Amino acid sequence: MLFTARSAAVYGIDANIIDVEVDFSNIKLNEEQFHTVGLPDAAVRESRDRVRSAIKNSGFEIPPTRITINLAPADLKKEGSGFDLPIAIGILGAYGALHIKDVSDYLLVGELGLDGSLRAVQGMLPIAVAARAKGVKNLIIPASNAREAAVVDGVNVYPVKSLLEVRELLNSAALGGIKATPLKVETNDLLNEMQHFPFDFKDVRGQQVAKRALEVAAAGGHNILMIGPPGSGKTMLAKRLPSILAPLRFEEALETTKIHSVAGVLDAEQGLVAHRPFRSPHHTISDAGLIGGGMMPRPGEVSLAHNGLLFLDELPEFPRNVLEVLRQPLEDGHVTIARAAMSLSFPARFMLAAAMNPCPCGYFNDKSRECMCTPPMIQRYVAKVSGPLLDRIDIHIEVPAVQYKELRGGAAAEGSEQIRDRVLAARERQHARFGQALERTKGSAKAASRQIFANSQMNTQQIRAYCELSSDAERLLERAMQQQGLSARAHDRILKVARTIADLGGERDIAVKHIAEAIQYRTLDRSYWS
Repeated sequence: MLFTARSAAVYGIDANIIDVEVDFSNIKLNEEQFHTVGLPDAAVRESRDRVRSAIKNSGFEIPPTRITINLAPADLKKEGSGFDLPIAIGILGAYGALHIKDVSDYLLVGELGLDGSLRAVQGMLPIAVAARAKGVKNLIIPASNAREAAVVDGVNVYPVKSLLEVRELLNSAALGGIKATPLKVETNDLLNEMQHFPFDFKDVRGQQVAKRALEVAAAGGHNILMIGPPGSGKTMLAKRLPSILAPLRFEEALETTKIHSVAGVLDAEQGLVAHRPFRSPHHTISDAGLIGGGMMPRPGEVSLAHNGLLFLDELPEFPRNVLEVLRQPLEDGHVTIARAAMSLSFPARFMLAAAMNPCPCGYFNDKSRECMCTPPMIQRYVAKVSGPLLDRIDIHIEVPAVQYKELRGGAAAEGSEQIRDRVLAARERQHARFGQALERTKGSAKAASRQIFANSQMNTQQIRAYCELSSDAERLLERAMQQQGLSARAHDRILKVARTIADLGGERDIAVKHIAEAIQYRTLDRSYWS
C-alpha cells in the first residue's frame, strides 16, 4: 500500500516542499528491509532505526516486510533529521493505523526520539514560509519550534510532543476536524516590547568625537573603524553601539530570523529575532567561519550579523585572507558560496565596526607614552588592513587615551536613550524618504529592486536623487577629492555620510558643514596608510 506525507528540506535560507512516499510489500520476511531513496544523507538514512524504535515504543507492531521510502523530488539532496516524523506517519498510514487517508494539507517536520518523543530541528521558519507559499494550510511540528514558525501568517501551527499526539491530531481531523487550537504569536508585541541592553553610553567618559561618529554610523548604518592606543575605550564604545541602533522592522526581523533558524542559533523561547544581532568573532576565525561554507553551505558570521552589527576587535590580528573576503559582502550585501553540488547565496547586509591599535606596541602618536616601533614595523602592521578594504569603511576616527580629569570629574555623560532618540528620528526620515520612493516606482522595473532601510544602502541612482549639493559644497568636495586622492567609492560614501548628518540635524538639504564633517571622517587613514 502507498501512503504519501509532506515535509520540507532547507537549502540556504529557503525551503522546498518534499513528498515522502511510503510503500510496503505484502511479502513477509524474516527481517524487516527498510530502503530510503531520493538522495538522502547519513542522518536521513539513519532515520530507519529511530523511526522503527519510535513506532514500536509508541505501541504499534509492524510485521517484518519490505518498506521503501522515496523522498521526491529525487534530484534534490536531503539532509537532517527532520524527515523522521513524516516517515513514521507515512508508515503508520500505509499500514492502516490512521483514519485519515489524505494528509496533503499537513506538513510534518520533526526528529523522533527512540521513545516516540519529538525534538526540534533547524530551519523551521523557512519551512513555514515555504508551506504558506505552496498553499499548505497546517504545520505539525515539535513544540520547541512552534513559536518560530507561528510568526508566519497564513499557516496553522500545531505544536506536538510525541508521535502518538500527532496520530491523535490527524485522526481527529478525519473524524470532524481538528479540535486543537493553533498557536498564535503577536509579532508586533515581540518587536515593540521594551528593549533592555546591558551596556549604556553614560558609562563612557570623554570621547565626544568618537561618540558623535558612532551616532552618525548608527543613524545611517555606516561602517566605522576606530584607531587608538590600548585602553582608550574602543571596545567599550563598540559594545554600547547596539544600544543606540534602530529597532528591527518586521521585514528585517523575518529575514534575520530565517538565517539564525538555519544556523541553529535561534532562541526557541523567543521565536523571532527582535533585536539587531551583535556578532564579535575572535581573530582566530577562518574565512569559512566568517563567510560561511561546508559541503552543504551554512551561513557564517557575516550572515548571522545580517541587519545588525559585526564587530571585529584587533583588526590587524585577523589573517589577511580572512579580511579580504569581506570585500564582496561589504559592497553587495550578500555572499555566494559555490560548491560542486550547489551554489547558495546568503544575505549579509551588516554594519561593520572595527577597532585596531595604530602600531604593534599600540602607542604611536600617543602623548603619554613613547612608541618603541620603527616606521617599517608600523607600516607592516597597518598594511595588514588593505587599501581596498579600508576604502569600504565609511568612517575612520581616532580614539585617543582619556585624560584623568575627564575620567574622574565632570558631569555625567549622555546616555544611550538620548542618543537613540536622535538616531530613531533620523531613521524615520530615511524610512519616509525611501518608502515614498518605493511607492512611486511600484509597477516599474525599479520596484523589483530590494527595499532599503538606511542611507548606507543607497545605490548610485539614489545618491544622485537624494544627495544634491550646493555650489559651495561641490567645491569643498572637489578640493578634498583632489588633495586627498579619494576614490570614486570614497566620493559616494562621503555623500551618504553627509546625507545622514543632515538627517540627524533634521535638515532637508546637504550643507557645507555636513560635507565638511563627512570629509573629516575620511582623512585619518592618510596619517597611517600613506
